[in-house]
Amino acid sequence: MKLGTVESRFADLVWSHAPITTTGLVKLCAQELDWKRTTTYTVLKKFCQRGIFDTTDSLVTVLVTREDYYAQESEDFVSEAFHGSLPAFLVAFTRRKKLSEEEIAQLQRLIDENRG
Repeated sequence: MKLGTVESRFADLVWSHAPITTTGLVKLCAQELDWKRTTTYTVLKKFCQRGIFDTTDSLVTVLVTREDYYAQESEDFVSEAFHGSLPAFLVAFTRRKKLSEEEIAQLQRLIDENRG
């Protein structure tokens, strides 16, 4: 499930406040997104159907964490756009944006941690 801008904001609200009651989520979405109750319930239902969130006994819980969701989205993007080649992605990414020394060091740590 790819998230649009508004869906992403909604998901971030849930990820940041879960577990949260549906009543609390409705109030939060009214404040943050200017949504009506029905809009919140409609979008929540879509997320629940996709297995990202769950609502049981009026309590919204997280089934897929923010980190896991974005990790999967990143994997899908690299797979679709670069035929699964992380080096090809990095070449394209660094063609227009040079990495800082700190970014290079972080990448090197990731490489070292994931060897073998």
